[in-house]
Amino acid sequence: MTRIIGIDPGSQRTGVGIIDVDAGGKLSHVYHGALAVAGEASFPLRLKRIFDELCEIIAAHRPDECGVERVFMARNADSALKLGQARGAAICAVVSQGIAVHEYAATEVKQAVVGSGRGDKTQVQHMIGVLLGLKGPLQADAADALAIAVTHAHTRASLQRVGIPRSAWRRR
Repeated sequence: MTRIIGIDPGSQRTGVGIIDVDAGGKLSHVYHGALAVAGEASFPLRLKRIFDELCEIIAAHRPDECGVERVFMARNADSALKLGQARGAAICAVVSQGIAVHEYAATEVKQAVVGSGRGDKTQVQHMIGVLLGLKGPLQADAADALAIAVTHAHTRASLQRVGIPRSAWRRR
């Protein structure tokens, strides 16, 4: 059994999702939530809260591996910097616990979960509910984090079958 944490970083809300994957590839839900950090007095305190809360979640659930969303181009430079800093705080929390981080583009996640790299948030939420047998509506950031964990589970299974490193998939 492998436990995977997925993280959808954000400077106002960071989604967190944890799944288990058995040797046959069966997925099961462990935990999901969104860290709402927008209420902090300053941006550095938001980053600290992301770091601290992720460390607590990791300590409670003990994941073996991590998938995190890769940074995409934001509408403006300030948003991109804040997103990058939130992502850095999340990655530092994971790495500080000795867990390897694997990065996925949003299009890779949508492709793995919805079947199209252009799927929208409601499609991701619906498919994650179906794939993990969850009832009721899912908060968008938590659903995205679970989708990242599912993407990592599928990718790692493919890598094990094919026997080549993920870095070899991309042309240079």
